[in-house]
Amino acid sequence: MLSLLTEHPLFCALILILLDLGLWRLISARGSEWKLLVRVVIFALFSIVLFNEGLNPMEPAPWVDNVPLHLAATGLQIGWWLFGARTLTVLIGAVMMQRVGHTGRLLQDLLGAVIFLIAVIAALAYVLDLPVKGVLATSGALAIIVGLALQSTLSDVFSGIVLNTTKPYQLDDWISIDGTEGRVTDIDWRATRLQTSQGAMAVIPNSLAAKAKIINFSRPSNMFGVSVSVPVSPHARPSSVIEALERAMQGCRQLLDTPAPSVALKSSASGGAEYEISGFVASMGEKRMVRNQLFDLAYRHLQASGVNLLSSNETSAAPHFSRPRALLDSSPIFSTLREEEKDTFSQNMALQTFRVGETILAGGEVSDHLFIIESGVVSVTLKRHGTPLESGRMGPGEVIGEAGILSDTALPADFTAKTFCTLYRIEKSYLKPCLDARHDIHDAMQALLDFRLHKAQSLTEETPVVAPKRGFLQWLRHRV
Repeated sequence: MLSLLTEHPLFCALILILLDLGLWRLISARGSEWKLLVRVVIFALFSIVLFNEGLNPMEPAPWVDNVPLHLAATGLQIGWWLFGARTLTVLIGAVMMQRVGHTGRLLQDLLGAVIFLIAVIAALAYVLDLPVKGVLATSGALAIIVGLALQSTLSDVFSGIVLNTTKPYQLDDWISIDGTEGRVTDIDWRATRLQTSQGAMAVIPNSLAAKAKIINFSRPSNMFGVSVSVPVSPHARPSSVIEALERAMQGCRQLLDTPAPSVALKSSASGGAEYEISGFVASMGEKRMVRNQLFDLAYRHLQASGVNLLSSNETSAAPHFSRPRALLDSSPIFSTLREEEKDTFSQNMALQTFRVGETILAGGEVSDHLFIIESGVVSVTLKRHGTPLESGRMGPGEVIGEAGILSDTALPADFTAKTFCTLYRIEKSYLKPCLDARHDIHDAMQALLDFRLHKAQSLTEETPVVAPKRGFLQWLRHRV
């Protein structure tokens, strides 16, 4: 076999080309550095074999009298130009990926096409000894015809170059192009692909993206705007509405402190006034959840302030209930009580107020009463490794102290007034007989207690530390 390769170096050069193609397929994408090194080494060996045999790619192939050998030499010389173009393209691509990442893929493809075009023209001129001027003239006329036929496609290509150069967005950015909102999943030579919040794939031509209004929600990084519009009656006092909406805003823990969220009057007319809560969250995935939570908190805090959301179906003769009675109606725990039971319950609820920072129920304290939040925001704080950790915030209609009522135990959390709070207090001596008689209320309260205990345990338990894997190279490095 060795003698065969020595006596027929052209056959050896052909084997090197086949070996390159085979190894390029066999080596996985993770070994990109190995693939690049193998390609460079094989190209160097291929060049050495050709030049040692007297095959100069800058000149026509020898052995004109021997037609089969002449054709084989010509094919290998043309292969040298194409092989070199491919190797150079891979090298440039590796350098560009390290510097600009995936956003430079379009430029890499175009540069590779130019390199291959130069290699083909060089092979025609040097190896085949063809008149390049005539070929270029013919190709120029053909390029004009093709350019006119592919005018829109070429517009997409050059627009893609502009987008990759100016970089108004990158991969994984959340953007809006001409009203189409989604996450950028791919930018190629023709179009930009977005994955919308509904999970659909939107394909936007680069020429359209280059001319359209682009909004990039990912810049500055880790900050995404969110807003909720709340329509209320025009007769409601603005200061009361703004105060209630600010409490709703403070009740949403996912809103970033910087930039600070705000509440503003958006519009006002005889038919109603519209207020807007606006702020920022840390990830795009939180926007929908935060919007829903903000609207729910706005409804509850406005209701606690005596302000209802504007509705065209409102009747002027709406039933008037006392605030304790209305709280029982809105509470998911006590809503199943009969009307007369709610009336009796509301007469045994005492109002209690707490200033900002005042402790409502300390961690480890067994409560002999149940609190129902009437207005304000309550902060729930746990201790993890001795460090305070805010686990949640509570608002109107939620209850505190169910552990002491059900099982004479205590939660490990501190309940503190984050804003000025008013709560209604129900004594255990009055509530306990009701729970014994009404199993549905007892079960609802027990489910709430189990949920809070499980959440407290999951937040305070220690996360196991995963030991890093140590391979042979790490072991050898430490040994040295």
